[in-house]
Amino acid sequence: MLGACRPRRSWERDWSRTGAGAEPRKIFCGSPADVNMGSVLGALLQALLLLSTQNWSSIEAGDSYACDDPLVAALPQAAFSSSSELSSSHGPGFARLNRRDGAGGWSPLVSNKYQWLQIDLGERMEITSVATQGGYGSSNWVTSYLLMFSDSGRNWKQYRQEDSIWGFSGNANADSVVYARLQPSIKARVLRFIPVEWNPKGRIGMRIEVFGCAYRSEVVDLDGKSSLLYRFDQKSLSPMKDIISLKFKTMQSDGILLHREGPSGDHLTLELRGGKLFFLINSGEARLPSAHSPISLTLGSLLDDQHWHSVLIQRVGQQVNLTVDEHRHRFHAQGEFTYLDLDNEISFGGIPAPGKSVSFPQKNFHGCLENLYYNGVDIIDLAKQQNPQILTTGNVSFSCSQPQSMPVTFLSSRSYLALPGSSREDEVSVTFQFRTWNKAGLLLFSELELVSGGLLLVLSDGKLKLELQQPGKLPSDITAGAGLNDGQWHAISLSAKRNHLSVAVDGHVASAALSLGPEQIYSGGVYYFGGCPDESFGSKCQSPFGGFQGCMRLIAVGGKVADLIAVQQGSLGNFSDLLIDSCGISDRCLPNYCEHGGECSQSWNTFHCNCTGTAYRGATCHNSIYEQSCEAYKHRGNTSGFYYVDADGSGPLGPFLLYCNMTETAWTVIQHNGSDLTRVRNANPENPHAGVFGYVASMEQLQATISRAEHCEQEVTYYCRKSRLSSKQGGVPLSWWVGRTNETHTYWGGSAPDVHKCTCGLEGTCIDSQYHCNCDADRNEWTNDTGFLSYKEHLPVTRIVVTDTNRPHSEAAYKLGPLLCRGDRSFWNSASFNTEASYLHFPTFHGELSADVSFFFKTTSSSGVFLENLGITDFIRIELRSPTAVTFSFDVGNGPFEISVQSPTQFNDNQWHHVRVERNMKEASIQVDQLSPKTQPAPADGHVLLQLNSQLFVGGTATRQRGFLGCIRSLQLNGMALDLEERAMVTPGVQPGCRGHCGSYGKLCRNGGKCREKPSGFFCDCTVSAYTGPFCSNEISAYFGAGSSVIYNFQENYSLSKNSSSHAASFHGDMKLSRETIKFSFRTTRAPSLLLYMSSFYREYLSVIIAKNGSLQIRYKLNRYQEPDVIHFDFKSMADGQLHHIQIDREEGVVFVEIDEDTRRQVYLSSGTEFSAVKSLVLGRILEHGEMDQETALAGAQGFTGCLSAVQLSHVAPLKAALRPSHPAPVTVTGHVIESSCVAQAGTDATSRERTHSLADHSGAIDERQPLAHAIKSDSAVIGGLIAVVIFILLCITAIAIRIYQQKRLYKRNEAKSLPVMLFMNLEMLLRSCLAGVCIFGGQKLIKPLCLSLYYIQYISSLKNVLLSLAGLY
Repeated sequence: MLGACRPRRSWERDWSRTGAGAEPRKIFCGSPADVNMGSVLGALLQALLLLSTQNWSSIEAGDSYACDDPLVAALPQAAFSSSSELSSSHGPGFARLNRRDGAGGWSPLVSNKYQWLQIDLGERMEITSVATQGGYGSSNWVTSYLLMFSDSGRNWKQYRQEDSIWGFSGNANADSVVYARLQPSIKARVLRFIPVEWNPKGRIGMRIEVFGCAYRSEVVDLDGKSSLLYRFDQKSLSPMKDIISLKFKTMQSDGILLHREGPSGDHLTLELRGGKLFFLINSGEARLPSAHSPISLTLGSLLDDQHWHSVLIQRVGQQVNLTVDEHRHRFHAQGEFTYLDLDNEISFGGIPAPGKSVSFPQKNFHGCLENLYYNGVDIIDLAKQQNPQILTTGNVSFSCSQPQSMPVTFLSSRSYLALPGSSREDEVSVTFQFRTWNKAGLLLFSELELVSGGLLLVLSDGKLKLELQQPGKLPSDITAGAGLNDGQWHAISLSAKRNHLSVAVDGHVASAALSLGPEQIYSGGVYYFGGCPDESFGSKCQSPFGGFQGCMRLIAVGGKVADLIAVQQGSLGNFSDLLIDSCGISDRCLPNYCEHGGECSQSWNTFHCNCTGTAYRGATCHNSIYEQSCEAYKHRGNTSGFYYVDADGSGPLGPFLLYCNMTETAWTVIQHNGSDLTRVRNANPENPHAGVFGYVASMEQLQATISRAEHCEQEVTYYCRKSRLSSKQGGVPLSWWVGRTNETHTYWGGSAPDVHKCTCGLEGTCIDSQYHCNCDADRNEWTNDTGFLSYKEHLPVTRIVVTDTNRPHSEAAYKLGPLLCRGDRSFWNSASFNTEASYLHFPTFHGELSADVSFFFKTTSSSGVFLENLGITDFIRIELRSPTAVTFSFDVGNGPFEISVQSPTQFNDNQWHHVRVERNMKEASIQVDQLSPKTQPAPADGHVLLQLNSQLFVGGTATRQRGFLGCIRSLQLNGMALDLEERAMVTPGVQPGCRGHCGSYGKLCRNGGKCREKPSGFFCDCTVSAYTGPFCSNEISAYFGAGSSVIYNFQENYSLSKNSSSHAASFHGDMKLSRETIKFSFRTTRAPSLLLYMSSFYREYLSVIIAKNGSLQIRYKLNRYQEPDVIHFDFKSMADGQLHHIQIDREEGVVFVEIDEDTRRQVYLSSGTEFSAVKSLVLGRILEHGEMDQETALAGAQGFTGCLSAVQLSHVAPLKAALRPSHPAPVTVTGHVIESSCVAQAGTDATSRERTHSLADHSGAIDERQPLAHAIKSDSAVIGGLIAVVIFILLCITAIAIRIYQQKRLYKRNEAKSLPVMLFMNLEMLLRSCLAGVCIFGGQKLIKPLCLSLYYIQYISSLKNVLLSLAGLY
């Protein structure tokens, strides 16, 4: 369906982009040592290439600005023709612009879509524009039309705008003139105007003019066996540079266009293969063109359509430009291609090999070449003059022959071509060729005589299927060919004689031909190609796949080729919805609008993108599936771990894997390949040491990540002994580092770029006050300079160069930490709009082919425009249309469209909402929050370029009406963030920043954590929570050894209560505690055990114990004169080594208990309703003796051995106070208490839990010891020795356990089980504490090793399970 048309506007394209709409990338290949030379050479080559491009552009353009002469006015009457004429006074000769002769214009006899007006210019001309009028003084005018062109009046080609628009806008009345500029211009002799729509109150009426100028060309015709060989003077040409330009047209899909080679196998080849151009550059590693040759560049498609196609090849060293028609591909050749060893000859049309011993297999070009230039030399002109530099092989003529075949296009599924045949013949013969992108469609149907059956030839899943239909019988079929929907021409031959039926595809006869037995086939009278007329022959001509869409040619019935001109004139057969004498197929995957490596496939009407494996999604693989920063992941609730980050979103850069350390702010950790300590000896200025660092991401990806971050840093440590960073005389640098832009830097950690000091120099702590760095003191003892480099524009470090270790006893070592970046400047960048007339303005948004916009907003207003950008007719606008609707409106020339997302709840709730809109070649879409996205498909063959020219308005419109009131945050266009805060600082009515984030993100703070506002963002305050981490979700757990305890004292004595101001104050004094909430988790195999004990000064207490039989008991004694209330849970043993969760809620005399989230009980207390003067909370063994019941006393004496986690009494977290003290707390740790993870011990996947990234502490002070090279490996070796000892002990314990198992009568059963198991658990907890880097004994930190392999823990756990089995617990 023809889309709405508009006047053309100019634009520029660059298909060298990584994806549609992407910016071109500059690439330099070479080692770091070659950077300077490579940069100079690369710049020189690019300058040469640019110069050659400009020269060619000027040659191509010529005087195109003056190519606007009227070409029709002076033509003779015979140059005009048409499909028909209403009368002699409405003939085509009266169709000149502004003329009133005859009836004042051309009008056909019947106004329908098969009419046309044709002008023969007499010779090929360059045509730059056309103009149209209606019939003079009438109601006859055309509102839209197609433009066809041809060299000979045969084999027409349709002119297309914007690579998809097929139509031109026409007139709105009879006399006004409408001009249409042709960009690019066309070179043709004959033009045909085809009316598509006209005034519904009149009929078709046209007057036309064509503007352009003469076109001169040299042409050569090659017959598939001929070629041209050009020999030149090698001295006159540069070995680094080649510029080749030509035009060609052919009906053959394969053939060599040009070839140049050398004695060592180097060659350049331009080859037509499958209708595509392949430009091959070979340095001798592979021989000439074969299916296995390396392909350097591929461009173009369907180039075997017998129309002219232009080619420009520019090679300057390794830089190659290939331009085919309007599509350009820039390429940086791999390998040693700067200087190719080539002979001083080049061949065109084939590879003649006179005097050569080897002839390469190849297929010569069959077709015409035009304006063939090699480095400025006119090859065809030399050949015409029989210049001795040109060797001609075969038959060569200097005029282009015209095609003999006539194609026909089946435009829709309703198209068909009906041709007559001889009926009741005992032989059926049909041949034709077709090309299509569709997998399915009806190719041919013919009703058979006598047997009342039919022959059906269909395309099914890209295969040919011939089916014979007979009444009362199952259809018989033959299948042949595969992949026939590849856009190439395929030859079909169908034959039936008597009782034998066969079909051949591209000369290959189907393996199974039908034999019909005694029955014979007799031909029908009509053959239907591509489809059938409506309601004809009942169900016999009903293909389940619909009609055929594509092209056919060389159609023959009974051995006679059909005369399609006679069909067009109505004197032969019948047809519907055909385009005769033209193949209108187009390659919708050229250029490939699937971005980021998406795989393009197509049908006749549209294309599809397969985004599998690209890390992108959407109709054109435009939208990244990953977040742009660790900050964005954090605010989705993600914890620390490895994540893929796509720093530029939908931009050309791909995602990469990095580590996100989620603390109060999100830290990005990017590793490199040089994390070990590196020693340097024997380095001097003539022979420097250069350590090169490679990162997990490209420099472009790193730059995008660093640019988004609020702060970046990288720690560098330089150990030295008689190795200086700079010399004493003049401060000449002796060691330096290189940053992202290959610039050398001589400042070190902790210093600004212009200070040139080390950390000690800034702090005044250098070992020699005369110097600004420790190493510059040049002492014969080990010291170091350590600090963080934090100037973002210079990071990351790519090289460290050392030159001062060649003196006696001189040595150095260095270590570079990972690149660390904090926060995301764009994520919280926001602005507050205070008046409807206020807005921010930015430069015009350029998203011609693919555009996405995303942002957050919050408001209390019911409507307002978020964003608007206008063009002449095009525009985009995103607005809050109503409290429950967000609308995306746009126009790219096909008329305005709008899509809205409706919400069941209101958007003006002062909460953050996320909006993302996208428009591409395929569709437009909008999504708000997690609501279902809404899409609007793009019209078929409509305008696709979004052309804007006004400023981009944010928060308002150009008319200052319907402005937005509220906050907009994190506004990004095609992955690039706009700095709202910077612009808001200088804009009246708009303020930078926006507070109130906790209303939207507060739910991320868990386990009692409180959301606190920050100037940019928020954080979770975990002060009163038993958890830690960025979202208070990281539980604090500890392993308790035998006899250990943690005691939290609420007050030392009763008299202190009234003066206390700590967290415990609410429990002090004579205040009555009528309610409390207690939560904790535990894991143990010991019974009896005391889990928790809370006491008061009035001998009241609460105890949570595991009794001898393994049951859980909760004992409340709220009246010292009564026995305690006991709540029993004896449904299973709680000392089973599994992790259990307990929650106790008391409200006066009512207690609610929940165990493992599946067992719940409510109990009413009889001993009292209040706690008075709470004294302490005990975890583990009770050290003080007091009045308590016998069960509690027994459990208290045994204490607790196992793991306790996330212990919380209302707002008091005793384990957190003991293990992670943020301020002095009244807590006492006795015995062996080690921070550990109860969850990991229980068998849960530990890797799914939150981990924090710890950074080693460093000092710049003197270190008299030699630095430990590969310190990580050394520490691991020490720990490995410890592990070996532990394993030996475990084996001994295993033997003891076996002995215990064999002699159970010597011990009580419970003791025999628990002793070895608990010893094993002790050892396991100790090793886990090593992994955690924290080991606490009696409240003191004992060790902090660097690393342990998870393998050891798994091995120990396995041994433990064996031991448990032997002990009879399983």
